[in-house]
Amino acid sequence: MSNYYSPQEQEDLLLQEEVVKENQIILYNDDVNTFDWVIESLVSICSHDREQAEQCSVIVHYSGKCSVKIGEFDRLRPLCEALLDRGLSATIE
Repeated sequence: MSNYYSPQEQEDLLLQEEVVKENQIILYNDDVNTFDWVIESLVSICSHDREQAEQCSVIVHYSGKCSVKIGEFDRLRPLCEALLDRGLSATIE
């Protein structure tokens, strides 16, 4: 079996990649929200387990930002809005 794709197959694969483009919610550090509030928000909104939420909150604190959810834009939008409604700083990229 060969790893070679015909030009048409290559074009089809590129088109599929464009259609399935995934975005991510980026959570940013701020001077307002506590670790507990960020953790609680990630658990309830992004369906993180507690350990994952704790790790993300530490990354945000020390790195300034962290990708907390990956998916299609339409699926991420309400989650990002819910994080914003809780006073967190987040964007979809």
